[in-house]
Amino acid sequence: MHKLKKISGKECVKILCNKFGFEVIRQSGSHIILKKILNDKKIGTVVPNHDELKLGTLKGILKLAEISEEEFSKYQ
Repeated sequence: MHKLKKISGKECVKILCNKFGFEVIRQSGSHIILKKILNDKKIGTVVPNHDELKLGTLKGILKLAEISEEEFSKYQ
């Protein structure tokens, strides 16, 4: 079982875009808004552009993105 590690907001965005098909829609202040369309369903999430994301924040991002922690941690 893989464990989530603390990563930066930029690293998180990079993984979500390159491995899970999200695209950056816009940035509002320090928050990067991502979206993807899957089976006619829009899935979106917001990633704070911080140097280090807290694990609770990362878990919230993944919940909105509908990605399991184990699946995401494979790419960390």
